[in-house]
Amino acid sequence: MPIKLLRQTIALLLLVPITVGIAAGADRVGIGDFSSGSLQDWETQAFKGRTQYRLVDQDGVKVLRADSAASASGLFRKQRIDLTQTPYLNWRWRIENRLDPLNEQSKPGDDYAARVYVVVDGGLAFWRKKALNYVWASTSPKGKIWPNAFAGAKVMMVALRASGDDTAVWYDEKRNIREDLRREFGEDIDHIDAVAIMTDTDNAGGRATAYYGDIFFSAK
Repeated sequence: MPIKLLRQTIALLLLVPITVGIAAGADRVGIGDFSSGSLQDWETQAFKGRTQYRLVDQDGVKVLRADSAASASGLFRKQRIDLTQTPYLNWRWRIENRLDPLNEQSKPGDDYAARVYVVVDGGLAFWRKKALNYVWASTSPKGKIWPNAFAGAKVMMVALRASGDDTAVWYDEKRNIREDLRREFGEDIDHIDAVAIMTDTDNAGGRATAYYGDIFFSAK
Protein backbone atom coordinates (compact mmCIF):
# COMPACT_ATOMS: atom_id res chain seq x y z
CA MET A 1 0.00 0.00 0.00
CA PRO A 2 1.49 3.40 -0.96
CA ILE A 3 2.78 5.55 1.86
CA LYS A 4 0.43 8.36 0.89
CA LEU A 5 -2.60 6.14 1.37
CA LEU A 6 -1.22 5.04 4.70
CA ARG A 7 -0.85 8.64 5.78
CA GLN A 8 -4.28 9.79 4.84
CA THR A 9 -6.16 6.98 6.53
CA ILE A 10 -3.92 6.92 9.60
CA ALA A 11 -2.90 3.40 8.72
CA LEU A 12 -2.09 2.18 12.17
CA LEU A 13 -5.59 3.00 13.29
CA LEU A 14 -7.24 1.36 10.33
CA LEU A 15 -5.11 -1.75 10.01
CA VAL A 16 -4.31 -2.70 13.59
CA PRO A 17 -7.14 -4.44 15.48
CA ILE A 18 -8.68 -2.24 18.18
CA THR A 19 -8.34 -3.87 21.59
CA VAL A 20 -9.48 -1.16 24.01
CA GLY A 21 -12.82 -1.89 25.66
CA ILE A 22 -15.98 0.08 25.02
CA ALA A 23 -16.37 3.27 27.03
CA ALA A 24 -19.98 3.31 28.16
CA GLY A 25 -22.25 4.16 31.06
CA ALA A 26 -21.14 7.78 31.48
CA ASP A 27 -22.42 11.14 30.21
CA ARG A 28 -18.86 12.23 29.37
CA VAL A 29 -15.92 10.16 28.13
CA GLY A 30 -12.54 11.89 28.07
CA ILE A 31 -10.25 11.28 25.11
CA GLY A 32 -7.65 14.04 25.30
CA ASP A 33 -7.21 15.47 28.81
CA PHE A 34 -4.53 17.92 27.75
CA SER A 35 -5.50 20.52 30.38
CA SER A 36 -4.39 18.07 33.06
CA GLY A 37 -0.95 17.90 31.46
CA SER A 38 -1.45 14.35 30.24
CA LEU A 39 -0.87 12.61 26.91
CA GLN A 40 -1.67 9.23 28.40
CA ASP A 41 -2.74 6.60 25.87
CA TRP A 42 -1.90 8.83 22.89
CA GLU A 43 0.52 7.34 20.38
CA THR A 44 2.51 8.82 17.49
CA GLN A 45 2.50 7.74 13.87
CA ALA A 46 4.99 9.48 11.56
CA PHE A 47 4.69 9.40 7.78
CA LYS A 48 6.93 12.10 6.31
CA GLY A 49 9.11 13.99 8.72
CA ARG A 50 7.59 14.65 12.10
CA THR A 51 5.14 17.27 13.25
CA GLN A 52 6.19 18.39 16.72
CA TYR A 53 3.48 17.93 19.36
CA ARG A 54 3.97 19.16 22.89
CA LEU A 55 1.91 20.33 25.86
CA VAL A 56 2.27 24.05 26.56
CA ASP A 57 0.69 26.64 28.85
CA GLN A 58 -1.54 29.18 27.17
CA ASP A 59 -3.49 31.73 29.21
CA GLY A 60 -3.03 29.54 32.28
CA VAL A 61 -4.34 26.35 30.63
CA LYS A 62 -2.36 23.44 29.26
CA VAL A 63 -3.07 22.71 25.60
CA LEU A 64 -1.47 20.66 22.85
CA ARG A 65 0.66 22.61 20.37
CA ALA A 66 1.47 21.23 16.90
CA ASP A 67 4.23 22.62 14.66
CA SER A 68 4.58 21.27 11.14
CA ALA A 69 7.25 22.19 8.58
CA ALA A 70 6.80 20.15 5.39
CA SER A 71 6.00 17.22 7.67
CA ALA A 72 3.17 14.79 8.40
CA SER A 73 2.75 12.88 11.63
CA GLY A 74 -0.23 12.42 13.87
CA LEU A 75 -1.28 11.49 17.36
CA PHE A 76 -3.96 8.89 17.87
CA ARG A 77 -5.79 7.22 20.72
CA LYS A 78 -7.50 3.88 20.39
CA GLN A 79 -10.72 3.88 22.38
CA ARG A 80 -14.01 2.27 21.47
CA ILE A 81 -16.82 4.75 22.10
CA ASP A 82 -20.48 3.73 22.31
CA LEU A 83 -22.26 6.32 20.18
CA THR A 84 -25.66 5.24 21.47
CA GLN A 85 -24.58 6.64 24.85
CA THR A 86 -22.21 9.49 23.98
CA PRO A 87 -22.62 10.48 20.32
CA TYR A 88 -21.22 14.03 20.56
CA LEU A 89 -17.54 14.72 19.98
CA ASN A 90 -16.39 17.96 21.63
CA TRP A 91 -13.09 19.79 21.23
CA ARG A 92 -11.56 23.21 20.77
CA TRP A 93 -8.81 24.27 18.42
CA ARG A 94 -7.07 27.24 16.85
CA ILE A 95 -4.52 27.87 14.11
CA GLU A 96 -1.84 30.53 14.10
CA ASN A 97 -1.50 30.82 10.33
CA ARG A 98 -3.35 29.81 7.19
CA LEU A 99 -1.77 27.62 4.56
CA ASP A 100 -1.30 28.95 1.04
CA PRO A 101 -4.34 28.36 -1.18
CA LEU A 102 -4.46 24.66 -2.06
CA ASN A 103 -6.71 22.41 -4.11
CA GLU A 104 -7.66 20.24 -1.18
CA GLN A 105 -9.50 17.78 -3.38
CA SER A 106 -6.18 16.91 -5.08
CA LYS A 107 -3.26 14.89 -3.77
CA PRO A 108 -0.74 17.79 -3.96
CA GLY A 109 -3.12 19.97 -1.95
CA ASP A 110 -4.12 17.51 0.77
CA ASP A 111 -2.54 19.50 3.64
CA TYR A 112 -4.35 20.97 6.67
CA ALA A 113 -3.30 23.26 9.49
CA ALA A 114 -5.50 21.21 11.82
CA ARG A 115 -7.60 18.07 11.57
CA VAL A 116 -9.45 15.73 13.90
CA TYR A 117 -10.32 12.16 12.85
CA VAL A 118 -12.77 9.59 14.08
CA VAL A 119 -12.19 6.05 12.89
CA VAL A 120 -14.47 3.02 12.62
CA ASP A 121 -12.48 -0.20 12.55
CA GLY A 122 -13.82 -3.05 10.43
CA GLY A 123 -11.84 -5.83 12.11
CA LEU A 124 -11.12 -8.59 9.64
CA ALA A 125 -13.66 -7.05 7.25
CA PHE A 126 -11.21 -4.41 6.03
CA TRP A 127 -13.69 -3.02 3.52
CA ARG A 128 -15.85 -1.81 6.40
CA LYS A 129 -13.16 0.50 7.83
CA LYS A 130 -14.18 4.14 7.61
CA ALA A 131 -13.09 7.55 8.87
CA LEU A 132 -14.48 11.05 9.16
CA ASN A 133 -11.91 13.81 8.99
CA TYR A 134 -12.86 17.26 10.31
CA VAL A 135 -10.43 19.79 8.87
CA TRP A 136 -9.49 23.45 8.99
CA ALA A 137 -9.60 24.12 5.25
CA SER A 138 -7.52 26.68 3.38
CA THR A 139 -9.62 27.05 0.22
CA SER A 140 -12.65 24.76 0.51
CA PRO A 141 -15.75 26.58 1.79
CA LYS A 142 -17.03 25.85 5.26
CA GLY A 143 -19.44 22.92 5.17
CA LYS A 144 -18.00 21.32 2.04
CA ILE A 145 -17.62 17.52 2.23
CA TRP A 146 -15.56 15.42 -0.18
CA PRO A 147 -13.78 12.04 -0.46
CA ASN A 148 -10.14 12.03 0.55
CA ALA A 149 -7.81 12.49 -2.43
CA PHE A 150 -5.78 9.40 -1.52
CA ALA A 151 -8.20 7.07 0.25
CA GLY A 152 -11.44 7.78 -1.61
CA ALA A 153 -14.92 7.54 -0.12
CA LYS A 154 -13.84 5.45 2.88
CA VAL A 155 -12.37 8.65 4.36
CA MET A 156 -14.66 11.67 4.09
CA MET A 157 -13.32 15.19 4.62
CA VAL A 158 -15.49 17.82 6.32
CA ALA A 159 -14.47 21.50 6.13
CA LEU A 160 -15.49 22.48 9.63
CA ARG A 161 -13.43 25.68 9.60
CA ALA A 162 -12.21 27.64 6.59
CA SER A 163 -10.35 30.75 5.47
CA GLY A 164 -13.11 33.02 6.78
CA ASP A 165 -12.39 31.98 10.37
CA ASP A 166 -9.89 34.04 12.31
CA THR A 167 -6.43 32.83 13.18
CA ALA A 168 -5.16 32.97 16.77
CA VAL A 169 -8.73 32.51 18.05
CA TRP A 170 -10.09 29.48 19.86
CA TYR A 171 -13.18 27.78 18.39
CA ASP A 172 -15.31 25.28 20.29
CA GLU A 173 -16.71 22.38 18.26
CA LYS A 174 -19.45 19.84 18.87
CA ARG A 175 -20.40 17.18 16.31
CA ASN A 176 -22.98 14.41 16.50
CA ILE A 177 -20.71 11.67 15.20
CA ARG A 178 -23.45 9.09 14.88
CA GLU A 179 -25.49 11.41 12.67
CA ASP A 180 -22.44 12.43 10.62
CA LEU A 181 -21.52 8.79 10.02
CA ARG A 182 -25.09 7.99 8.99
CA ARG A 183 -25.17 10.91 6.58
CA GLU A 184 -21.81 10.21 4.93
CA PHE A 185 -21.86 6.41 4.81
CA GLY A 186 -25.57 5.59 4.78
CA GLU A 187 -25.28 3.29 7.81
CA ASP A 188 -26.33 3.45 11.44
CA ILE A 189 -22.90 2.99 13.02
CA ASP A 190 -23.13 2.73 16.80
CA HIS A 191 -19.47 3.06 17.78
CA ILE A 192 -16.10 4.47 16.80
CA ASP A 193 -12.78 2.85 17.64
CA ALA A 194 -10.21 5.65 17.66
CA VAL A 195 -9.64 9.40 17.52
CA ALA A 196 -6.67 11.08 15.86
CA ILE A 197 -5.34 14.58 15.34
CA MET A 198 -2.87 15.79 12.76
CA THR A 199 -1.31 19.02 11.54
CA ASP A 200 0.39 18.29 8.23
CA THR A 201 2.10 20.29 5.50
CA ASP A 202 4.12 17.68 3.62
CA ASN A 203 2.46 17.74 0.21
CA ALA A 204 2.90 21.46 -0.53
CA GLY A 205 5.89 21.96 1.77
CA GLY A 206 4.34 24.65 3.94
CA ARG A 207 4.42 25.44 7.63
CA ALA A 208 1.64 25.50 10.20
CA THR A 209 1.16 25.93 13.93
CA ALA A 210 -2.06 24.81 15.61
CA TYR A 211 -3.36 24.23 19.12
CA TYR A 212 -5.79 21.59 20.36
CA GLY A 213 -7.74 21.74 23.61
CA ASP A 214 -9.40 18.91 25.51
CA ILE A 215 -11.30 16.30 23.48
CA PHE A 216 -14.23 14.34 24.89
CA PHE A 217 -17.47 12.59 23.98
CA SER A 218 -20.73 13.55 25.64
CA ALA A 219 -24.35 12.43 25.82
CA LYS A 220 -25.62 15.83 24.71
